[in-house]
Amino acid sequence: MPTSPPQRLAPIRNLRIVRGEALTPPERLLAELPVADEQVERILRSREEIRRILDRTDDRLIVVVGPCSVHDTEAALDYAERLSDKASELSDELCCVMRVYFEKPRTSTGWKGMINDPHLDESGNVNAGLRKARNLVLEILGRGVPAACEFLDPITPQYISDLVSWGAIGARTTESQIHRQLASGLSMPVGFKNGTDGNVGIAVDAVRAAAVPHAFAGIDDAGAAATMHTRGNEDCHVILRGGRDGPNYDAAAVADVLEMLRSAGLPERVVIDASHDNSGKDHTRQPDVIARIAAQVAAGNRGIVGMMLESFIAPGRQSFVVGQPLAYGQSITDECMGWDTSVEMLDRIAEAVRARRSGRG
Repeated sequence: MPTSPPQRLAPIRNLRIVRGEALTPPERLLAELPVADEQVERILRSREEIRRILDRTDDRLIVVVGPCSVHDTEAALDYAERLSDKASELSDELCCVMRVYFEKPRTSTGWKGMINDPHLDESGNVNAGLRKARNLVLEILGRGVPAACEFLDPITPQYISDLVSWGAIGARTTESQIHRQLASGLSMPVGFKNGTDGNVGIAVDAVRAAAVPHAFAGIDDAGAAATMHTRGNEDCHVILRGGRDGPNYDAAAVADVLEMLRSAGLPERVVIDASHDNSGKDHTRQPDVIARIAAQVAAGNRGIVGMMLESFIAPGRQSFVVGQPLAYGQSITDECMGWDTSVEMLDRIAEAVRARRSGRG
C-alpha cells in the first residue's frame, strides 16, 4: 500500500504549494467526451492532407488561421462555422486548419489560457478547463473544421491530442528538451517556431531531435506516472515568426532557412507566421506581410508549404480584467485581423497558389 511521506519530511517538502487537486484521468475524460466515427475520419484525412503538403506531393498550402487564443466557446464556434464555409470554397488551393489554442506561454504574467483558467476568474480549475477544451474541439470538428493546437504542458496532450490535426511548439519552448521529446510522440505533424530572439537554428535542431525515438516521463491513459517511449515524428517542420531584431519572412530569410535544413539533411519546407514579430504584433500589418509571402509563393517558391494567420471575428484586441465584461469575438491576448480582412487574405493566398500552380507568377 502507498504510504504518505514520513512526517520528518514535512519541513522540507512542498513549502510553496498551497494545495493539490487530483486530475481527472485521461481515459475517463475521453470516455465522457468520445470522438465520433465521422470525426475520426475527418482527423485522419486532414492529418494526411497536411503530410502530403509537407512532402510536396500536394501543391496546396496549409493555412493555420484563427484567434490567438480561445476564451469564449460561443465566439469560437461562430468563427468555426464561418471558416468551414470559406475553407470549403478554397479547398482546391488551401488546407485550412483552425487555431484552437488553449495554453498561452507568457513572457511574464497574464491569462494562461482556457485549460488553466476556463472561467476567466483565476480559480485555476484545470479539470474544468480540460473538459471545456475537449468539448469545444469536438464541436469544431462537428462543423467540418480540423483543429490546430499549441502544446505547452507535457501532460495535457493526453486529454486532447487525439482530436488535433496540426500541432505547434512555441518560440519560448522550442529549445526545451521536454517539448522536443513530446513532439516526437505526437500523432500529428508539428511545427517548431524559431526563438523569440529570432534564432532559427534552435528550430532546425528541434526538428532533427523530434524525428528520432525518445523516452521521457509522462502519464498514461489511467493518469499514472509512466515512461513514454516514442517512435519519432518525421512530420515536424520549422515555423518562421520573426524575432526581437525584426521579421524573417522575406525571400532571403526563407532561402537561408531552407539552406539550413538542407545542410542538416532535413526536408526543405517552412511555414511562415504572418503575425507575432513578423508583423510587430500589429494586426493592421498582417495583410502586408501576407501579401509579401503570397508573392513568393506566386513566384514559384515551393519551400513555403504553409502560413499562419491570427484572425478573429472583430479586429484588434481588448484588455482582460477579471469580472469585467468582454466584447464579443475579440482577442484578449494578441491582436487579430477581423473576419472580413481574413476572408480577403485567404482569397489572396489561394490566388498565389493558383499562380504558382500555373507557372504565371
